[in-house]
Amino acid sequence: MRAIDLITEEIPPLTHSDTGEKALNWMEEFKLSHLPVLKSGQFVGLVSETEILDKMDPEKTLDELFQHLPRPYVLESDHIYQVISRISELKLSVIPVLNENEKYLGCVSVQNLMLLIANTGSIKENGGVLVLEMAASDYSMAEIGQIVESNDAKILSSYIMSSEKSTNIEVTLKINNIELDRIIRTFERYNYIIKASYQKGKFEDDMQFRYDALMNYLKL
Repeated sequence: MRAIDLITEEIPPLTHSDTGEKALNWMEEFKLSHLPVLKSGQFVGLVSETEILDKMDPEKTLDELFQHLPRPYVLESDHIYQVISRISELKLSVIPVLNENEKYLGCVSVQNLMLLIANTGSIKENGGVLVLEMAASDYSMAEIGQIVESNDAKILSSYIMSSEKSTNIEVTLKINNIELDRIIRTFERYNYIIKASYQKGKFEDDMQFRYDALMNYLKL
């Protein structure tokens, strides 16, 4: 999925002649801490709630308040992973999307991104979660997949977490089976460390509760 497919249509950009007060009101309305700013239709930067409050004169226009604004953005062709990485790196609530000529196309909000991720099939589908720990040099998704499939199950999704303090990694697997005991025993036979497992009815009920709670929060 590309950045152009993730644009949140409901969020309008500010213009350079808008006041800081208007920007703050819009941020409150859309539950954001950043908004894109345009001048003559061109993207000039991203303004934050903190920066406006620091100026202590919100009645002035954005042009009067700021000589320069930071210009973080993603291109319309960027993959969703690149969008997530950029938002996370800069700790943004929205990120503008531009085309190759730097024309402003819209913005992607964290809220909309989370809603999209939460509605993906691998998260919504029933199943168990298994967390493996291993040395980074021992990681082989081919072998992990073979172990899971040898127990008549499928990996719905996976992700890897690493730490600068350790050479080990954590591999989290979402599996289309809530009974993971056989799979766990097979991993143990192959000397994998099982760091955590979440399975069976209680986990399923808890995950459904958490999913419903997230959906209700994102719709506020």
